[in-house]
Amino acid sequence: MTESHHIPPTGPGTDEPKRWLDDKANLRKLAIALFVLCAALFLADAFYVKHPVHWLEETFGFYALYAFVVGVALVLGAKLIRVFLKRDEDYYDRDG
Repeated sequence: MTESHHIPPTGPGTDEPKRWLDDKANLRKLAIALFVLCAALFLADAFYVKHPVHWLEETFGFYALYAFVVGVALVLGAKLIRVFLKRDEDYYDRDG
């Protein structure tokens, strides 16, 4: 029992309306806003009253740097796991 799912074409030359993230200027604005937000939160660490449990928590920007390192590790780990879990494109269409 195989069902064919049709995905309509998108992009230039189609009748689909342009969305706000299709415009590169909006993507740039979004990236700048995220960068400013991250920088503001990083700098806010100087004004946050800390009650550290470990000496590393006393360092400026520890939580921001920790989150960045863990995020990069998650992405790299996911790329490594993908090598083992990747399936052929027609994997689910095959019988048996």
